[in-house]
Amino acid sequence: MTPAVPISSEEPPKTLLDVVAEHSIRAVSPDFQVLVQALLEEYKTAADAVILYGSCLRSGALDEGIGDLYVLVNDYRAAYAKRYLSTLNAWLAPNVFYLEVPHAGRLLRAKYAVISTPDFEKGARYWFHSYIWARFAQPSRLLYARDEASRQRVYRALAWSVTSFLAAGGKTLENAVFTVDDIWTRCLMLSYAAELRPESETRARHLVEHNHADFAQLMHAASPALSTIFTQQPDRETYLCHNQTRARRLAVWHWRLRRWQGLVLSILRLSKATLTFRDSLDYAAWKIERHTGTRIEITPQSRRFPIIWGLKALWHLLRRSASR
Repeated sequence: MTPAVPISSEEPPKTLLDVVAEHSIRAVSPDFQVLVQALLEEYKTAADAVILYGSCLRSGALDEGIGDLYVLVNDYRAAYAKRYLSTLNAWLAPNVFYLEVPHAGRLLRAKYAVISTPDFEKGARYWFHSYIWARFAQPSRLLYARDEASRQRVYRALAWSVTSFLAAGGKTLENAVFTVDDIWTRCLMLSYAAELRPESETRARHLVEHNHADFAQLMHAASPALSTIFTQQPDRETYLCHNQTRARRLAVWHWRLRRWQGLVLSILRLSKATLTFRDSLDYAAWKIERHTGTRIEITPQSRRFPIIWGLKALWHLLRRSASR
């Protein structure tokens, strides 16, 4: 993919690396380590790291949800016994799988994505589409790292995600003073649209307000790498955005391109998931209904032709997005 945004080629700011590291080692439910052990048994020496992100991280429990995990591997061929899985992963990362682990009378569930550590780094720093850097600009937890070198590579990728996310979104903003919450909400909405995710601005703002301290800390720590876009104001809670008109128009156009790119990538990833993700249609339908209240029926024919069902689901999401 082409470069995401013109961020510095230097290392991320030291303060940002420190903040990302502090966020990454915060305590989580012991249930997640049960899932990690199952993944390490599956990927063995190919596993470089396991990262937790998403709604279960924010809720802190697995009782009513499905954990969202990323497994970073050192080599796709080493990660899989079946050659076609490594080929699919290299062609369009990540591969997505479903995991269930019985534990203490409960069934722990997770959706996990597999991507190589180099691809994860490229996705955080250089990919045009926001698929990686929008997810991991938000706080996550590093549940496992093979060694200190792997740990530091993850921290750098997470820091690059923050600068990529805020630069790409920040360049679309008007020349005015914005609060931290306004900046993150606007950036999240852009990334949601790029993945055809149906979340409302109310939901995005609730997420930001609930995690205000973390987002404010990340914004402040990233500001040295974003000095051409934002200037922190004396109150330390607001930022002056200063964009040239031409640069702003180009940034807005880039996000329009990401929406179309997201449509194609969604179809391709859904098609690929039918080969890797057990009950992928059921999960997708549950996710759509959970976020939108829209139920999309899964018929026997849909299960025979999942790509057609995926196109139908995408059409529903596009119509819903267009109606806003």
